[in-house]
Amino acid sequence: MAYVASIHIYPIKSLDGIAVSQATLLPSGALKGDRSFAIYDEQGEFVNGDRHNGAYFLRLSFNISNNIVGLKIQGTEQEIFFHIDRERARIQSWLTNYFGFRVKLVENLLTGFPENPAAPGPTIISTETIAEIASWFPRVCVNEMRQHLRANIEIGDVPPFWEDQLFAENEEIVRLQIGTTTFEALNPSQRSILSQRHYFREEVYPNFEKVFTAKRNKTIADSARRLPLNHLSQLNINTRVPDRLSGKILHIGDEVKIISLKSSVDCGF
Repeated sequence: MAYVASIHIYPIKSLDGIAVSQATLLPSGALKGDRSFAIYDEQGEFVNGDRHNGAYFLRLSFNISNNIVGLKIQGTEQEIFFHIDRERARIQSWLTNYFGFRVKLVENLLTGFPENPAAPGPTIISTETIAEIASWFPRVCVNEMRQHLRANIEIGDVPPFWEDQLFAENEEIVRLQIGTTTFEALNPSQRSILSQRHYFREEVYPNFEKVFTAKRNKTIADSARRLPLNHLSQLNINTRVPDRLSGKILHIGDEVKIISLKSSVDCGF
């Protein structure tokens, strides 16, 4: 039985995530607390690993119950703690000093800052997909690959690349049920582990992209090949919640079922 094996939320976009046992859906379909904050530079651009390599070496902890965020530089011992609401200016000052340019920490409690605004729901991948890709590179562990893929919901008891079947024809959308909530799987995420300057790829695996592409070509399903993918490393599946109901809760252990196909015309696309 396919089920929710783990749930991760990422309080500050592009920084570390935290594992949770359950997550509440907002009216937008986003998970409460997921990517609720984002770091912007003075040009109004996201500060992330694609544009600023320093983001990869910034470690974050987050206490949901009291809104305390901890920040530290990888390889150092000192961790600085802030209340993310009451000490916003201090956080911004610390981040400005770290990155070397002025930044602002921006909050959006309605939808967060999803990669695809039309699909603010949780991103989905199977746990075995993460493990399989990590196995292609012996010195890359599963948790490290998980951190780079950064999906919200991992599906257990399914084979690697199970999520490929959520790729539908251009005018169709796959609907699936997680617990008591219906989701629409809209498209693969634009997030690519090939386009990011991961230190393990640059320093340990100079042929990372070549190896990944060759392996993925052997595993990608025909349903995924039919889509106009920008790259083979589009793995996480973007979703939205059609009912726009708030307050529903996803739990680890919830059953996952693919229930139907629906025309995108019916969804207003």
